Amino acid sequence: MAGVQDKIALVTGASRGIGRVAAELLRARGARVMAVSRSEEDLASLDMESVAADLGTLEGCTLAVETTVERLGPVDILVCNHGIGSAHEKVIWKQDTATWAETMRVNLDGPFYLSRLVMPQMVERQSGRLVFTSSTAGQIAEEAGSAYTSSKHGLLGLMRSAALEGGPYNITSNAVLPGWVRTSMAERSAQSEAQERGLTVDEIWQERAALYPAGRVPTADEVAQLIAFLASDEASGISGQAIKVALGDLA
Repeated sequence: MAGVQDKIALVTGASRGIGRVAAELLRARGARVMAVSRSEEDLASLDMESVAADLGTLEGCTLAVETTVERLGPVDILVCNHGIGSAHEKVIWKQDTATWAETMRVNLDGPFYLSRLVMPQMVERQSGRLVFTSSTAGQIAEEAGSAYTSSKHGLLGLMRSAALEGGPYNITSNAVLPGWVRTSMAERSAQSEAQERGLTVDEIWQERAALYPAGRVPTADEVAQLIAFLASDEASGISGQAIKVALGDLA
């Protein structure tokens, strides 16, 4: 896909799961990628530029963007993929307020800070791509997941605002909404649910697979392929869209 050749991409949550696959895919297609996550140890296994940062703070987001600009140049593509899952959450009346605050800090504040930091560069160059990883929980609530659900709904609002305000400058903004993908974050959720219900982790994943007409869960690569397309020149006509990667799930 020629549409990312020599573009500079900042990919968050890039040390594992969907973010890692997306970063590697963009790099394979010719983009110059800065991989960001909280863990230097996890990033060390990636064969690309990287920086460890707390993306739930303005300081961490600023570090990520400034390091990208210093090492590679102005950001052409922002892939906001980092986030906290819901495995530790409880029903609303038992939800810890600290859990709510931490989830919003990472899942929603961070993407806002990053967007605010990179969009002036894109406005100046009259070009840019923003891609946010939300979730099917960004459209349909999940039980005992009020913080995660709210943050992923909020992320769609941020995406649409960026699409509206960036549109006059040829900046597109879109979101991918994966269903269950067997990442380390989703695995923790499966382990928690299995323990609570007295089932095995494999039984939980079998139930999750049964939610989809294809009888399996989406893969990280399937989500990353959409991210890479939305980041490309070929996706110039698509903006403000929340696109599910859920194997035909129509819920």
